[in-house]
Amino acid sequence: MPTTVSAVGLIGLAVMGENLALNMESKGFQVSLYNRTHARVEAFLAGRGRAKRFVGAASLAELVAGVERPRRIMMLVKAGSAVDELIEQLLPLLSPGDILIDGGNSLYTDTTRRLETVEKAGMLYVGTGVSGGEEGALNGPSLMPGGSRAAWPRIQPVFQAICARTPEGDPCCEWIGEGGAGHYVKMVHNGIEYGDMQLIGEIYDLMKRGAGLSNEDMRATFADWNKGELDSYLIEITRDILGFREKDGTATLDGILDTAGQKGTGKWTVGAALDESQPLSLIGEAVFARFLSSAKEERVEAAKRIRGDVEAPPIERVAFLADLRAALYAAKIVSYAQGYQLMRAAAQSHGWNLNYGGVALVWRGGCIIRSAFLGDIKRAFDRDPTLVNLLIDPFFREAVESRQAGWRRTVIEAVRRGLPAPCLGAALAYFDGYRSERLPANLLQAQRDYFGAHTYERIGAPRGKFFHTDWTGHGGATTSESYSA
Repeated sequence: MPTTVSAVGLIGLAVMGENLALNMESKGFQVSLYNRTHARVEAFLAGRGRAKRFVGAASLAELVAGVERPRRIMMLVKAGSAVDELIEQLLPLLSPGDILIDGGNSLYTDTTRRLETVEKAGMLYVGTGVSGGEEGALNGPSLMPGGSRAAWPRIQPVFQAICARTPEGDPCCEWIGEGGAGHYVKMVHNGIEYGDMQLIGEIYDLMKRGAGLSNEDMRATFADWNKGELDSYLIEITRDILGFREKDGTATLDGILDTAGQKGTGKWTVGAALDESQPLSLIGEAVFARFLSSAKEERVEAAKRIRGDVEAPPIERVAFLADLRAALYAAKIVSYAQGYQLMRAAAQSHGWNLNYGGVALVWRGGCIIRSAFLGDIKRAFDRDPTLVNLLIDPFFREAVESRQAGWRRTVIEAVRRGLPAPCLGAALAYFDGYRSERLPANLLQAQRDYFGAHTYERIGAPRGKFFHTDWTGHGGATTSESYSA
C-alpha cells in the first residue's frame, strides 16, 4: 500500500510512462503519477496500477509535494514545446537540488538549453535516452542519462534497478556525459537503428525478389543467422515477422504497404553528422530510403513508364545466402563505425568525456539495436580506449576483410538485377574510401581553385600551407580565404 511520500514522481501516462511506472514499482519504488488529463491517472490506478504502490496527483503541485527530497521528477511527454512548458510550470514548485529528468526523445541541443535554465534556477537536469520500446520500458530498457553530473548519485539507484541487464549481469545504464550527451547518444543509437533496419530490408528484398525465396525459407534463414554473429533483436523479430500469418493463412507481411514512417531522429542524426563534417553515409541512405518509400504513388507510375535494363543469370541459392550473410555483417560493422566516429567528433566539439566501451555496454541489452555484436565493440574499446575507428581494430578489420568478397558479390548482384541496395552499397563505398591512401579529391580541389581561387595543399608541403595556381593566365594572385565547413 502507498506510504506518505513517493521515491519518484512521473509525469505522462502514455504507453512508455505507464510501463516505466510499473517497472519502477516492481523494483520497490513508490511512484507518484500525474497526467495532464487526470482521467488517465484514474483509469491506470483502477486498471494496471490497481493495488500497487502508486499515488495519483490531480495537479503538478500535488505531485511535487508528494515526492521525497531531493525530488526525482521524470517527464515522459512529447518532445518539443511540451517539455519547455512543463519545465516552466514545475520550476516554481521545486526546491534547490531537486532533479528534473526528461525521458523523451528530445533533441540534444534542447536538452543543453534546458539544463542551463534549470541549473540557473538552482535545480538539476537530466536528459536521458530510453530505448527498448513498450516491452523494454516494462521489463528493462537501455538508459542513457546525461546532463547535471551531480544528479547521477541520486538517480543511479532507480535507473540501474529498472534497466536491462547484459547476459553477464551488467546494468545497461551508465552515466553518459555532460550537457546533452545522453540524448545525443540516444540520437546516434536511433540513427544506427535506421541503418540496421534498412540493411535487413535490403537483404530481405534480395532474398525475395532476387532469389525468389518464400517467406518460410527466409524465416528459416534468419532463424539460423540469429544463432551466430548476427544474433540480435532486429534479426530475431524479422524471423518472427516472416512467420506470422493472418487467420486465413496469408502472410501478414505481404499485406503491408511498402511505405515507411519515421519520427525524425534519423534526420537529426544526419543533420548532426553534417554539423560535425562526418561521413555518415550509410545512415543517411537509410533515411533517404524511407523518403523514397513514401513516394508510393510516384513509384507505381514510374514502374509503368521506366524500364530497367536487367539481365541476370539464375542464382545458386546456398552460395548467394552465404554472400548475403557476409554482406549484412560487414555493412553492419560500417554502420557502427560511422556512428562511433560521429560520437567521437561530437565529444570533441562539446567537451564531453564519453566512455565508448560503456556506450556499447549500455546498448548491449534492452534497446532496439541490442545484439551480441555490441560485446565485440565493448572489447575493442577495452583493448584501445583511444580507438579512432572500429575498422582499425584487429577483430573488426579481420571480420570485414574475410567477408568483403561476399559483400562485393552481393552489391554486384543487386546492381545486376536492378534491386536497390543503397545502404549495402554506401557501406562498401565508405569501406573502400576509408582504406584508400589516395582519393580523387586532388582534382576536386584543383577545380575549386580554378573557378574560385580556393587554393589547395601540395604533396610534400607542410599541412596547412595553401597554394594557388593562375590556371587561365589572367586570374592574378588574389585568392579566397581558406576555410573548412
